[in-house]
Amino acid sequence: MAVRSRVTPPDTVLPLLRAAHLGPGLAVTTLTALLGSSARLRPREIAASTAAVFLGQLSIGWGNDLVDAARDRAVARADKPLATGEVGAPVVAGALATALLGCVAASASLGRRSALTHLALGVGPAHAYNLGLKSTAWSWAPYAVAFGALPSVVSQAGGDRRRSPAWITAPAAALGVCAHILNALPDLAQDDATGVHGLPHRLGAERGRQLATGLLGLASVAIVLGPNATPSPVAWSALAANGALGAVALRGTGRTPFRAAVAIALIDAGLLVSGAR
Repeated sequence: MAVRSRVTPPDTVLPLLRAAHLGPGLAVTTLTALLGSSARLRPREIAASTAAVFLGQLSIGWGNDLVDAARDRAVARADKPLATGEVGAPVVAGALATALLGCVAASASLGRRSALTHLALGVGPAHAYNLGLKSTAWSWAPYAVAFGALPSVVSQAGGDRRRSPAWITAPAAALGVCAHILNALPDLAQDDATGVHGLPHRLGAERGRQLATGLLGLASVAIVLGPNATPSPVAWSALAANGALGAVALRGTGRTPFRAAVAIALIDAGLLVSGAR
């Protein structure tokens, strides 16, 4: 009788990274580093806050795929390594635990306020989403809380005892909700087949896209007008570009509205990082 050999660690690395949802995780990590640079944090503080957020994102991605493994197998998700058997649940669970411990340690190095903000308002709600909130009408709330808290995680890492002002927090929260909606739209049918009925699924593709576009537009206005009564020409130009993209997102057909909404989100993120200067 042949003995089945264990998969060697090098063979698990790429599937394990794919199971971590690296794309969205790296996007949030990059945004953290840019916010740190914009806030003029010291290099050590930027590195520590970026590391804490990256490790937290890894744990969130792995947690998502662990919880969803049975659903992903039910709909034959070829892009999910746990569903295809390319990596086993114990390996992913071990990686999650390691990332989470590293996240706690890196967060602790940022100081008590920043660490509590990151763990309680960033990582905690994201795992709550994975563990059940994603299938409720409140699926948007963890995204709003976590994204809204991110600027405070960064500013408090630099020694600021206060939370970030509303003109930063509110648009960041709106961007989080939009990220949730836009990320869910391509998978609505598969999610519906496996019993996931979060806010995007209850809204449907059309209303979800309209809500995301409206929130992005409000975020643009808040970012541009919030910090300065006299925005720069660059900020006004970005706001005008987002207005045009919003019209495309609302009236376009096919994949064009989705691409336009993503473009608005990217411009908003750029405005947020630059302080709409």
